[in-house]
Amino acid sequence: MLSQQQVIQRLQQATVPQLPNKKDYAIGCVGAGFIMADCQLKAYRDIGLNPIGITSLSLEQSQGVAARYGLPKVYPGWRELVEDPDVEIVDIAVPPDVQLDVVRHAVKQKHIKGILCQKPVAMSLEGAREIARLGEENRIPIAVNSNMRYDQSMRALKCALDLDLLGEPVLATIEMRAIPHWQEFLKQYPVLEIYSMGIHHVDIFRYLFGDPAKITALCRPDPRTKFPHTDGIVQFTYQYTGGLMATSLDDVWAWPEEPAEKDTYIKWRVEGTKGMADGTIGWPKYPEHTPSTLRLASKDYPHQWLQPQWETAWFPDAFRGTMAGLLRAVESGQEPEISARDNITTIACVEACYASIRQERTVTLKEIEEGHYA
Repeated sequence: MLSQQQVIQRLQQATVPQLPNKKDYAIGCVGAGFIMADCQLKAYRDIGLNPIGITSLSLEQSQGVAARYGLPKVYPGWRELVEDPDVEIVDIAVPPDVQLDVVRHAVKQKHIKGILCQKPVAMSLEGAREIARLGEENRIPIAVNSNMRYDQSMRALKCALDLDLLGEPVLATIEMRAIPHWQEFLKQYPVLEIYSMGIHHVDIFRYLFGDPAKITALCRPDPRTKFPHTDGIVQFTYQYTGGLMATSLDDVWAWPEEPAEKDTYIKWRVEGTKGMADGTIGWPKYPEHTPSTLRLASKDYPHQWLQPQWETAWFPDAFRGTMAGLLRAVESGQEPEISARDNITTIACVEACYASIRQERTVTLKEIEEGHYA
């Protein structure tokens, strides 16, 4: 059995993404908003990757981001970027209803070796399947930026589960009381929270525990959110064939406004037959650099808490892992760790949540995947 110190070292090492051997793939960035400008490009520069150009709807904004990171090329539009023979990797950070068009054009270019899509990969199961198909038919690996999978506490938790420190998982919970930046494009969609924020939790339960058998979801509009929407506050539960329940409560306003004090956070907890782990996600305190946390108790290590530590944080450091995973797939010829094909099931789980809300019942993942829902 591993010593306590060895376990802590393993959990800490699990938070460090594996980098590609070749770091100089030329990356072209489509989009110059917050995620690209403050997270992705910062992460790429920190590990020595090679972004060479950028485009967005605002030439001025693209030029500003290019100057900030020393990118030599600014393109008038995404088609010009994709068609540039110098670009090998297309990194897409645009609204999901635009993403499919970019992918369709990118896979036609012989110089493109890989594509990183933003999450959600699409706003429908059909769109997600189309993106995966386009990549496979053109032999271009397509990865999805499901970046919570590279939050440091989630990587360490997955390692703990793989080491069987918790035994059989019994109950998993995520509680999010945080206020995201609602991009303007989100306000145009008929659905809101699950596709934009809750999808992180929808996907992370799959990463940790696999695909559920059944999903039950409830929602309500949030009167504190200042634009029309349907799903402002959401609770959903996965049920697994072995009995595990995994549930998330997403409260994405969580504040009555000034002059009331604000208390935002994300907490998680997993209980098993021989141990438990809990922790916090540091993202709600961004731009303050706040690493996520984990502590673990196990029968294998009586009467003590195991508490690995790290200096990195989800924003911006997790974005190292999503791009590195794509580049490793490009150089190895294998499917990306977070592939478009795998992400189809994440979109199916999102659709299962919405079907459960509409129909006021528990739905099976199978019926969603087979198209038996309205």
